[in-house]
Amino acid sequence: MKVAAVQMDVKILEKERNLERILAHLEAAARAGAKLAVFPECALTGYCFSSREEAWPLAETLPGPSTEKLAAAAKALGCTAVVGLLEREGVHLYTSAAVVDPRGILGAYRKMHLPCLGIDWFNTVGDKPFPVFETTHGRIGVNICFDCSIPEAGRVLKLKGAQLLAIPTNWPQGSDSWQHTPEVRATENHMHVVAANRVGEERGFRFAGHSKIVDFMGKLYAEAGETEETILYAELDLAAADANRVVRVPGKWEFDRLAARRPEMYGPITEHKRP
Repeated sequence: MKVAAVQMDVKILEKERNLERILAHLEAAARAGAKLAVFPECALTGYCFSSREEAWPLAETLPGPSTEKLAAAAKALGCTAVVGLLEREGVHLYTSAAVVDPRGILGAYRKMHLPCLGIDWFNTVGDKPFPVFETTHGRIGVNICFDCSIPEAGRVLKLKGAQLLAIPTNWPQGSDSWQHTPEVRATENHMHVVAANRVGEERGFRFAGHSKIVDFMGKLYAEAGETEETILYAELDLAAADANRVVRVPGKWEFDRLAARRPEMYGPITEHKRP
């Protein structure tokens, strides 16, 4: 299956402009044969807000006007899309990623780990623990940006059956996450990774680009540069990620990173953190 990582510039406070660009990129990816397209974190709204009040008018409920347009495009194009946005529910504001496929809006993942940066200073911590989306094109999990710096975030998705980890991100210049994280998360979890980062500048932050597509063995299939808007493509066999046993030399060098786990030894991982 061909997958795509859409590396794009985003303009803060210009939601309609950003949505038009997202829809255009989605159509371009689908016309090129991609069945899955991953977009950056907060691709719909921008990220570097100075207050919750500034961001609130740009947030949407799910379903909402923008996700309904995305779902209609996904249906017309026969593809799945993961798109970063700001989601509101009641009084809460979340950094989220909507997942749509030809059947409609499947739901959203809400960022679970919030750094002291941008809108995440003001948002509510995610309350939907790592859903796996059963799309028409495979089982997809989502981490948003800083989430993938927490190894357990990817591991839980693998244990729940995800074949591919989509990472909508806003890695700024100065972050080293793009250099190592996609390959490491793919390798340790035997799971494909599609990371879509931003380019351009927003309120003093310049984004690092370097979107990546990595297969379940940690092989880098495609990587973008740090400044250009582009769409990366790669052919991935999503079902192959389900075969967890790796055979290098039959009977002499075989391993399974999932079967080898010793959960009874990992108690400190689930202990409540100290204040």
